[in-house]
Amino acid sequence: MCGITGAIWSDPRLAIEPAVLERMTAALRHRGPDDQGQYASDYRLRPPYEPLPGVALGFRRLAIIDLATGAQPLSNEDGSVWLVFNGEIYNYPALRHRLEGAGHTFRSQSDSETIVHLYEDEGPDCFRHLNGMFAIAIWDARQRRLVLARDRLGEKPLVYRREPSRLLFASELKSLLEVPGIEREIDPGAVDAYLTYQYVPHPRSILRGFSKLAPGHFAIWQDGRFETRPFWTPDFRAERVVTRPDAAAELRQRLETAVRTRLRSDVPLGAFLSGGIDSSLIAALMRREAGERVKTFTIGFSIADFDETRYARQVATHLGTEHREFQVTPDAARILESLVAHYDEPFADSSAIPTWHLSRLTREHVTVALTGDGGDELFAGYPRYKAVALGGLLDRIPGLREVARAGLWQRLPDGGSQRSWLRKWKRFSAAAALPPRRRYLEWIATFNESRRAELYRDDFLERLPEEDPAEFLEHAWSRAAGRDPVTAASLADLTTYLPCDLMTKVDTASMAHGLECRQPFLDPELVEFAAALPIHFKLRRGVGKRLLRDAFGDLLPSAIWTRPKMGFGVPLEHWFRGELRPLAEDSLLPGDARCHAYFRADTLRRLWEEHLAGRFNHAYRLWSLVMFEHWLRRWLPS
Repeated sequence: MCGITGAIWSDPRLAIEPAVLERMTAALRHRGPDDQGQYASDYRLRPPYEPLPGVALGFRRLAIIDLATGAQPLSNEDGSVWLVFNGEIYNYPALRHRLEGAGHTFRSQSDSETIVHLYEDEGPDCFRHLNGMFAIAIWDARQRRLVLARDRLGEKPLVYRREPSRLLFASELKSLLEVPGIEREIDPGAVDAYLTYQYVPHPRSILRGFSKLAPGHFAIWQDGRFETRPFWTPDFRAERVVTRPDAAAELRQRLETAVRTRLRSDVPLGAFLSGGIDSSLIAALMRREAGERVKTFTIGFSIADFDETRYARQVATHLGTEHREFQVTPDAARILESLVAHYDEPFADSSAIPTWHLSRLTREHVTVALTGDGGDELFAGYPRYKAVALGGLLDRIPGLREVARAGLWQRLPDGGSQRSWLRKWKRFSAAAALPPRRRYLEWIATFNESRRAELYRDDFLERLPEEDPAEFLEHAWSRAAGRDPVTAASLADLTTYLPCDLMTKVDTASMAHGLECRQPFLDPELVEFAAALPIHFKLRRGVGKRLLRDAFGDLLPSAIWTRPKMGFGVPLEHWFRGELRPLAEDSLLPGDARCHAYFRADTLRRLWEEHLAGRFNHAYRLWSLVMFEHWLRRWLPS
């Protein structure tokens, strides 16, 4: 696990000087505290051949495999191909065996060198053979091209800036901002999307001129031309015909294999353990595969609705793990600046707070941690999928839809409980009349379209592009055309919410502390298998993850299988009315607040007063606004 950065240019005036490359690399030190390296080649004229562009590659290393000889940048035998790579390739032993049989000579035991030789044989087609998480940059001197690639589900980040005669790239935006002359101009469309989803969706970036390479894509810069192409194009339309027992047996074999391959490491490993089904299963399989005590780590809260430590403790006792716990207090104000500095873009998933603390605690004891990310999307675990199923019922019975959308529901107080049925019903009923795709966006949006329109200043509204943020979700939903609504929603989440939110959250928080996280549920073969399963294997009578219990029911206590899902939430509603009240007021209400250049001051005050009075729970909207204000202060100084 590492940080990568670099550039390619065809105009010598745009060359990346050694001191600049050093700063670009140093900006990623937290991702790779163990080592660093650079490679540079100046722009050269080669009559009668085409000129050779200038290239700069920078690398920060977190040593996981092949501690002695795994340094980067690294090259092939004759130095015509150079690579920097962030991530892990889990099937590299099999690929290496094949490449050695084809005559390639290896100088190290690292997975990185496997990519170099595979690229020599197959060019950009090599990426479809890689099972792993990765962000890759390859300089191919023979073809005079730079090739970038990002793994299928966006476990590793890769941002770039395309200019007329230069391409810049890095693991994180902050690295590219070290290049002299880079302008920082906010993209209004990115702000609109951020307030919709609580993140900026790919390929957008919060700053104009910067982009995020989409998951499952590669990009080529050659002779000044730039294009991106997919190497993974999942077709979620087909549903597999299989018996339930056979599907359970195959699921068990595939997840066991995914965990086993992710245990390969030359440094200590552990697991995040929430006490939910997914992370508990990963810990249980680690315990079986490792044959020794597994180190597990969990985070809790003093507010019962958000605290899962008792469940995690129960699983740890059942499995016999070496378990550690940490409680999060309302200290978001103290770590807010660290979150803003590391996430680069506005990022409003408040569970970044416990993930930050959990990563810090875990890194004190291990260098690699396995997580349960992906289980909810693949096996219909989120409570909102029950709402999607109910919405499908309303679509078939119009009279019920009219009852559900009655305005009376919105005027009833929903109480303070996080799991209040009335709170959930009010959110559901408000979108009951919409088509399924728009209905789903209405449920998951932080600010829906009407709330955003009320929030924006007139002059900011005029700057918004014609593009609707809903198109991002609708495109993903269409990949499962013809499937049931729950499958369409869950697989849309797999290619939107998971890479843009969950993987961004986990990668940034963990790498800020030099910790590598691995996600067995995101094994590509397991993903494609699970995506093709019929929905009644996953969700039945309002209960999700049915097939996981069929396959692994013997591994966990029965109470874990039947406990209510809590998620990795944060008690923001309580915090904003208590310890975080000064933070919110100081961020959003003063006349000189930076966000007032985009948002109406009277709307901000109304949201705040409604929340304080308990008339509406605006906690997640307020957190989005607070994070945006502090991002402006940190990254766009006046």
